[in-house]
Amino acid sequence: MMLGLRRSVLSTVVLANAKAKRLAIRLTKWTGKSRDYVHPKHLLADTLEHYWYLEYVAPGAALLDVGCGNGMHTLKAARRGARVAGVDASLASLGVGLRASRQAGAHVSFVATNVEEGLPIVSRRFDTVLCLDLLEHVYKRDLVLSEIRRVLKPSGILLLGVPNRATAWKRRLERAGLPVYSDPDHKIEYTLDELRDELARGGFAIERLLPSVYDTPLTGLIDVVGGLSLPAYRYLTDLRRRLVARWPDENAGFYAVCSVR
Repeated sequence: MMLGLRRSVLSTVVLANAKAKRLAIRLTKWTGKSRDYVHPKHLLADTLEHYWYLEYVAPGAALLDVGCGNGMHTLKAARRGARVAGVDASLASLGVGLRASRQAGAHVSFVATNVEEGLPIVSRRFDTVLCLDLLEHVYKRDLVLSEIRRVLKPSGILLLGVPNRATAWKRRLERAGLPVYSDPDHKIEYTLDELRDELARGGFAIERLLPSVYDTPLTGLIDVVGGLSLPAYRYLTDLRRRLVARWPDENAGFYAVCSVR
């Protein structure tokens, strides 16, 4: 009886989080924070605290954003002075990125391509590849990583972000027999050992891991707060970052700086 009740409560939380995330994206536009529908996390200031990868974006470096989506991260890299290109399969998302780059006066190249069919780019072209929130959405991850390695220079780096499935919250869901993945479209979420193995198959080694934010069942509510108030969202995000510094196993995701092997 108690197990069934607990499972019902947890299932409700999972469903509410999914709906809240979609609502938060809509709220950023409805409340005038963005011209397009974007997650509030993309509207935070371009600081190293909010965007860990910016520390590794060198002015003048050639950078490729693989799975760039609407180009929010691509544009942030461009503002750091990198020579930037982004690839993604979604024409609608690329259209958002193109409009945003024109509005910002940034010179960014966007290319529509299915990354699971390879990258239409010459080998050893880029100093840096940015790949955030992509691998968990594709099946042919070994192919994608081998293609990223191919287009990187031998001294290049891969800046990778993927979800962690081994947090206390996700283990609680797993014990209740509920879906563990934070997005129903995810094909995989990782333990650290699984991530290291997959990267090794693709020709990469993790040189440094950086903290993300504390994983919590309140994620959906925090997202909605962001859709309504960016200062409040910024405060909550900073709080989650302080919490994960204390409990690193509760990282919602892995942020990895990877070298070519």
